Amino acid sequence: MQFSVKKILPHLLVFIGFIILSLAYFNPVLKGKQIFQSDIKQYIGMAKQQNDFRTDTGEETYWTNSAFGGMPTYQLGAHYPHNYIKKLDLTLRFLPRPADYLFLYFIGFYILLLVLKVDYKLAALGALAFGFSTYLIIILGVGHNSKAHAIAYMPLVLSGILLTFQRKYIAGFLLTTIAMGLELVANHFQMTYYLMLLIIVLGIAYLIDAYKKKEIPHFFKSVVILVTAVVLSIGLNATNILATQEYVKESTRGKSELTINPDGTPKEISSGLDRAYITQYSYGILESFNLFIPRFMGGGNGENVGKDSNTYDAFIKLGASPTQALQEAKHAPTYWGKQPIVEAPAYVGAIILFLFVFALFLVKGRLKWWLTGGVILSLLLSYGKNFSLLTDLFIDYFPLYNKFRAVSSIQVILELCIPILGIFGLVKLFNAIVKDEEKLKALKYATAITAGLSIIFLLFKNSLFNFVGNSDGLYIQNYGQDFIDAVKADRKAMFTSDTLRTLILVLLSAGTIWMYLKKKLSEKLVVVVFAVLMLFDLVVVDRRYVNNDNFVSALQIKKPYQANVADLEILRDTTHFRVLDLTSNNTKASYFHNSLSGYHAAKLKRYDELFDFYISKNHQPVLNMLNTKYIIFQGEDGKPITYNNPDANGNAWFVEELKLVNSANEEIKVLDSLNTKKQIVMLANCDIVEDTSNNYEFVVDSTTSITVIEYKPNYLKYQSNNNNEGFAVFSEIYYKDGWQAYIDGKEAEHIRVNYTLRGMEIPKGNHTIEFKFDPQVIKTGSSIALGSSILVGLLLLGGLFYKFKRPHRF
Repeated sequence: MQFSVKKILPHLLVFIGFIILSLAYFNPVLKGKQIFQSDIKQYIGMAKQQNDFRTDTGEETYWTNSAFGGMPTYQLGAHYPHNYIKKLDLTLRFLPRPADYLFLYFIGFYILLLVLKVDYKLAALGALAFGFSTYLIIILGVGHNSKAHAIAYMPLVLSGILLTFQRKYIAGFLLTTIAMGLELVANHFQMTYYLMLLIIVLGIAYLIDAYKKKEIPHFFKSVVILVTAVVLSIGLNATNILATQEYVKESTRGKSELTINPDGTPKEISSGLDRAYITQYSYGILESFNLFIPRFMGGGNGENVGKDSNTYDAFIKLGASPTQALQEAKHAPTYWGKQPIVEAPAYVGAIILFLFVFALFLVKGRLKWWLTGGVILSLLLSYGKNFSLLTDLFIDYFPLYNKFRAVSSIQVILELCIPILGIFGLVKLFNAIVKDEEKLKALKYATAITAGLSIIFLLFKNSLFNFVGNSDGLYIQNYGQDFIDAVKADRKAMFTSDTLRTLILVLLSAGTIWMYLKKKLSEKLVVVVFAVLMLFDLVVVDRRYVNNDNFVSALQIKKPYQANVADLEILRDTTHFRVLDLTSNNTKASYFHNSLSGYHAAKLKRYDELFDFYISKNHQPVLNMLNTKYIIFQGEDGKPITYNNPDANGNAWFVEELKLVNSANEEIKVLDSLNTKKQIVMLANCDIVEDTSNNYEFVVDSTTSITVIEYKPNYLKYQSNNNNEGFAVFSEIYYKDGWQAYIDGKEAEHIRVNYTLRGMEIPKGNHTIEFKFDPQVIKTGSSIALGSSILVGLLLLGGLFYKFKRPHRF
């Protein structure tokens, strides 16, 4: 027992240390404050209706009407039955947000290095380098929680894979199953996809190594075990995965039926996102040095340059008061890279990058090659349109790659790989088998490369770089040449100070290693020195962008929007309608009303196309068919004004004429001149159409009516009266998978009309029409998740039993 306690105690202390560091960095959470995250504010607006429905009824709705006219909630935090892997995830994230994610960064990476047989002290050091990597902190600041969530579980997935290849088949299988299950819980498939690319690189390195060592059977045995683990992990998340797979086909990530743009020009045909959209956020090749020098390209779009800056002086000269100039200087446009928006540089750390280069000359074998392969692949793919040869190859030929945007975010892979290899540089340094001559040689090369690069940048910065940003021309138009000259001077000052900072940190790191090799520092002291240097290096940069100023009261987070005069006026109307808010580009309208807008990376494709063609242009007939009763716009005094649209078509109506067209292009173009109150347009290949050569006409008299009598996100009920056979249009977004229509309690077919809405033939007489959203995919997925959870539970118990019976073979 004493031996066991001795063995566990260091890890327990590290565990406690990670908790303390996580809470210390985000210390306002200890006072009950919460971090303000712009993306989470948008999410709260989008998800309010479904969350209120859950609170009020105790039930889950998988449809919301609060955004984009209506859409499934699958990617809006839906709660699924039998999602036990999610419960495990919540248990692991026991700290207040966002300290929980930082803790997961630390502990996952720590376990990965332990699996790689790294001493616990160096494993803890590596965890600090990974967890405090600037990009990983920045995404917590802006609210990319699901991305951070997925990144945090990446090291655990790799741990399970590596255990399996180390012939610890049972432990590797179980850890891979659970870790991959947790990875999928994070619900950021783009990050999981990038992890898959790294795993492929790892697999190639291990396959080559197995071939050389004549261990091919072991390699493929491991692969079979890992594939089985992944299948089980998918089973644990079956509901979300199946629902997402179903939804993605109808979303902007799926293939469009249109071949034209809103302006009539030909549209690029793709089964995924538009190429320009995919590569909009492409990392500049020169920006690669941001990984090593934090503000190499000026930092973020809005840097705080302070009172002692050229930008501050420029605003004073332009007539700003000292207070105004200081406020403007907090958001100086110092970034001069190629991306449209950058919150902060993706700084990995001068010290860990120095150790990475140091390790390149000491570490041998497959570990080095899969890590460097991962670094190179992620860096090249992050360039996007700036390295179109590789990017186009992946977009055109690599499955699913065209489903994801912001290619620069693939750099999370190098941010994972660099600290691993960097720590192995220290492992080799402390390894007595490696000769001191080799270590000294590696030190000289690493210092010459990293310090030499810094010195070159310092000496020749004016010759090498022009410090001109993409938006400088706009600033010259608004403020004049003198202003942008002042900004450029601040860019140079940042460049110089941060390059000098990097040079000093490199020399301190090199000096520490040199003193160790000269027997002037002990191994433990070297670890302590590097821990202090790394914390200083990374935390100081992190705090420039995410600090205590990012925290606000919990109430402000829970209720991020306040109703204005226009909202209050609309809220007095108890009927059912939609709102078009032209005063903001956030989810405020979705928070209070059923909105035509919203904030989401995967909207329904047809609605998004309708928005681009008509809604964004305030096309009145289209707004009317979407039952847009209120439009909020800004008055001359800046205050919101409400326009009550008397021409909104209502919740449902009978039409007189059905027009048939043969393509999606024709269908969306006809809407431009369609009388949406009397006419509808639909594709001629619909099942209900018998004669495709003629339009259909219906009789609508003064007694004809259809009214909504019950309205919930997932349930709609109407009462109709018509002396003739008729065709009704429902101002609800069509989504074939899950919505089922009923007439007088019997299932009835409904179809898509007017490009996005629902339509249905209604018999003459009085009838009750219902729409219920009860997706089969949820039932199927939940059953699979339950069965998979039971199976994994039994396998875990069996694995633990085997561990106690035969501990050395686990």
